[in-house]
Amino acid sequence: MLRAPSDERTRIDIGTSLGNLGGDQEAFLADAEETHALFATLFEGLIDPVQLLYRHLQALAPSKEVKTARERDGRLYGPAIFRIHYETHSYSPHIDHVVLREKRFDYEVARFTHQFAGVLCVQNADSAGPGVQAVLHRCLWTEEIQPYIAEGRFHEYAAAHGVEHCEVALEPGDLYFFNTRCIHEVPAVQGDDPRVVLAVFIGYAEDDEEIYVWS
Repeated sequence: MLRAPSDERTRIDIGTSLGNLGGDQEAFLADAEETHALFATLFEGLIDPVQLLYRHLQALAPSKEVKTARERDGRLYGPAIFRIHYETHSYSPHIDHVVLREKRFDYEVARFTHQFAGVLCVQNADSAGPGVQAVLHRCLWTEEIQPYIAEGRFHEYAAAHGVEHCEVALEPGDLYFFNTRCIHEVPAVQGDDPRVVLAVFIGYAEDDEEIYVWS
């Protein structure tokens, strides 16, 4: 996972991101088509981690149909995304939500009441042991909390309100799911190797027979 000496990026994605490309639906769906073509051959001769993740989701929800998210015309979203994080890359406290954060009402996934994330650890930045992949705060997003997030003062809010948190420390092969309305952050990468994860978002509603998965 080495970069070219001239490449100063601290994050590289392999896959299609609705968060990054969703402002242009046609470009997003075209990019997703390319991702499906890439992933169709990328894991030949190997265990397909994307299908493995989908199988685990299906096992958790046997009464529903787990499938890659799609628009009503059948065009597919990206099935999953590899995120490669290099030294110093971090995420401050935030949520991930197609409606509450990104306001993407024109996408089919906006229909789901709940949104979750699934993250499979592929490689830690420090190969010596488990690495902290995320910090989850016991605090669901509300409009009242948003100003603290926007102004970079959520830790101040958390201290004042006694908000508990936990660190998610993983080894390669570990997989976890969480509610993306739960405020979370990712500490800076520390180590000689990049941190690599396979990530998905999951749309769920109690009264919907389908569970949509996308990146």
